[in-house]
Formats: sequence, structure tokens, C-alpha cells
Amino acid sequence: MKKVLLLLAAPAILFLAACGGSKTEDKTTIPGMMETSIKVNSNDLSIMIPDSTKGIAEIMEQPWGATEIKVGADFHISIEENEGDIALMKTDITGNEVFKLQRYIKDEPALLFWESKNENMPDARFHYYAIVKAGNLTYVVKDVERLEAYNEKAVETMVQASQTLKPKTADKPNS
Repeated sequence: MKKVLLLLAAPAILFLAACGGSKTEDKTTIPGMMETSIKVNSNDLSIMIPDSTKGIAEIMEQPWGATEIKVGADFHISIEENEGDIALMKTDITGNEVFKLQRYIKDEPALLFWESKNENMPDARFHYYAIVKAGNLTYVVKDVERLEAYNEKAVETMVQASQTLKPKTADKPNS
């Protein structure tokens, strides 16, 4: 009887193993986003950003070494080659007397995503700060502050984009 059950179960196990495969997430295609090439401190990188349906992509290299990417009204990030410091950032967030911390949406070793509020303003503000390793270098990627608050979904898109930052591989010449 045990042999019969084993014979019946074996194909099901093999089928499930083949279908399940590995659960590694392919970050090369994200619906509504496109890959773009950027330079940060003379380093060639690529990152996924909202596609042209969200607006025209503006890539601005800043004099202090950061590169900013803006797409439409709800996507504006800054990428800077820097080791970053999550503990220091948390101190800044919790010590902010103007925009008081309401909650951390994500509090991870290399990512902070939080909500803050000013009692004199109607809307909560959402921000993030990420430390991203791309190749042998480390970058701080964060939202660019603005007068109008980003909503949670907009910042979630920025966080998602940040996680796709990687060194740009040179195209191989045809032989």
C-alpha cells in the first residue's frame, strides 16, 4: 500500500517542484515602470522608474554629487554615493519637532519608510531613506523633499524603484 501511495505522490511532488521553481523576484520588469540609465558620481547605473504614462523623466546631476530623478508629480528621488547611516537617520526622524513621527511603515537594516505629521497641516507626509548596494558601491536613495506631501503609494513606488538600482553592464560588441 505504501508503495502505491509513493508512486501516486511522486508525480505530484515533481509537478509542484517544477511549477514552484525558485521564488527569486525578477526586478527587470515591473508593470508601469521602465529601466533607465543614469550616472551617479561618474558611475554608470540603471534603475527602474515610472514609464512615460506617468510623465517625462527628468534626470538631474547635482553639483554635490547626487543624481535626482523626477517623473511626473509623484516621483522624485535622489541617489548619492554614500555609505548612509540608518541609526543617525532614525535619530533625525524621531527628533523632528515640526513633522512628528507617526509610524514606521518599514523599519529594516537598510530601509526606513515612515509617516510623519505636522499638527498645523491636514495631510500626513511619507518619506523613505534606503541604503542600496549596487555592485561594489553603496548609495543612499531617498525621496526629495517638497512642499506638497507625497502619499503612501507614491513613496512605495519610489522604494520599489530604489531596490532595482544596479551597475549598468556594458553592451557586448558583436563579434
